[in-house]
Amino acid sequence: MAGLLVRLAISSVGLWVASALVPGISVANTATLLWAALLLGIVNAIVRPIAVLLTLPITLLSLGLFLWVINAAMIGLVAQLLDGFNVAGFGSALLGAMIVSLTGWIGNAYVGERGHLEVVVMQRD
Repeated sequence: MAGLLVRLAISSVGLWVASALVPGISVANTATLLWAALLLGIVNAIVRPIAVLLTLPITLLSLGLFLWVINAAMIGLVAQLLDGFNVAGFGSALLGAMIVSLTGWIGNAYVGERGHLEVVVMQRD
């Protein structure tokens, strides 16, 4: 349960940073931000694998760059499903997907499988 909450917080931070940096993304309030992060996690768990499978040939031809487009589509889908979370267009969704992915990648680098903060100590011999 702790891992889910930590990952929800990381996604929320990513969406918040995206709404702060990308002019076309807006979030009404904190509750909407948390709902958007939760819904994005659900959409990424259910819809994204189907989209990746259906677009596998174009993803291979683009050397994986089409996954960025799929991530943008998932953010656009969440914006369609949730009032108070708005994405102005596809360009805004692309930039938002990049920011959410980067913040998630950085945040998850410090979180273990159970959702605990992990510290790696290296010693010299």
